[in-house]
Amino acid sequence: MAAGGVLISPAPEPERAGCANGAGCVVELLRRERRSEHEAATGRWIGERLAALLEYDYGGVHAFDARYDLPPYFIPDVTLLTSDARELGITGPHQLLGGVVPHAFVATKTITHRLVDGARAKPEGWSDTLGLALDEVTLPGFAAFNVEDVGRAARALFDQGLPARIKRADGIGGLGQSVATERKSLDAALAHLDPQSLERVGAVVELNLKPVKTYSVGTVAVGAHRIAYFGMQQLTRSRSGLAVYGGSALSCIRGDLNDLFATLEDEAERRVLRCAIRYDAEVSHAYPDFFASRRNYDVALGVDPSGMPRTGVLEQSWRIGGATPAEILALEAMHRDPLLSCVNVSTHEVHELIDPPLGAQVVFRGEDPHVGPMTKYAMLDAQDDAHGR
Repeated sequence: MAAGGVLISPAPEPERAGCANGAGCVVELLRRERRSEHEAATGRWIGERLAALLEYDYGGVHAFDARYDLPPYFIPDVTLLTSDARELGITGPHQLLGGVVPHAFVATKTITHRLVDGARAKPEGWSDTLGLALDEVTLPGFAAFNVEDVGRAARALFDQGLPARIKRADGIGGLGQSVATERKSLDAALAHLDPQSLERVGAVVELNLKPVKTYSVGTVAVGAHRIAYFGMQQLTRSRSGLAVYGGSALSCIRGDLNDLFATLEDEAERRVLRCAIRYDAEVSHAYPDFFASRRNYDVALGVDPSGMPRTGVLEQSWRIGGATPAEILALEAMHRDPLLSCVNVSTHEVHELIDPPLGAQVVFRGEDPHVGPMTKYAMLDAQDDAHGR
């Protein structure tokens, strides 16, 4: 009772959430400002399947004012900052499906390249040595953090006779990109850049390969399970006619990235794998506080306008992504059969309503207000029911 005889009610106890079985719970951690219906459905699908794999409860979306009996296992929709992870009690990769970085730009494409000579802008925490170390495993290009530096970077590629692809650092699924082949088209591309976004996370200006194959190389560790995979991406057309991410076909094994060499005979594919492994190691060296349980690298293989073969890492993903449903199917298969050594899985994103093939695991099928009709599903190859030895 306060002075004056006014009765003050005690603050309500935080609502208890999840973990009903006493073993733990899986929760989605939402940090993006907008989430479409198909992304929400995908998050739930991933959360429910992962909870079953770990023999945890699925606790839905993480509630900051809720009290959990045990620390949750997090599925963030973005790569987390070290400061945010610490507030949540996340200290290592065993506590989340995703990654943790010390600076926001480290989670983006910009770390793939060095700054253009004489750059006018450089974010705090930038590693000048990382871009130089990655020169051998990336395409010719630069990172830039203001419009002027983007222009200078593109012109530096023009001087080498190379067309420039300008990519927003936070673009997803092939969105937020443009190609400039000469100064007139460059001026048009620069006019569409957002100076505030550039200052915050930057942009990448790199050689535009056409035609190009994009490979997916990655590793995922969940509980006692660790898989590594090598595969390829495919594109599809969005409702507006843009070429966007359409899925991935992955060959998965037990183990880590280095274990994939034994599965590859083609020298070009082995070169793709070496690029991903070197990229992963150099980032860890440049930013010792970085850690991740999901590490996915997009690697391009193609030729430049002169006919010279080019191979290089385009970007990394240390959060759930388009290939995650396929990764989970592989983890589940390995869990069911301890003798299974390899498995083929795939994800598919179609911007129309279709009937998925027999045996498909449907992640989303419906009308999304943001992207229109969409069907998303994942497949475990039937031939892999047998032991892959």
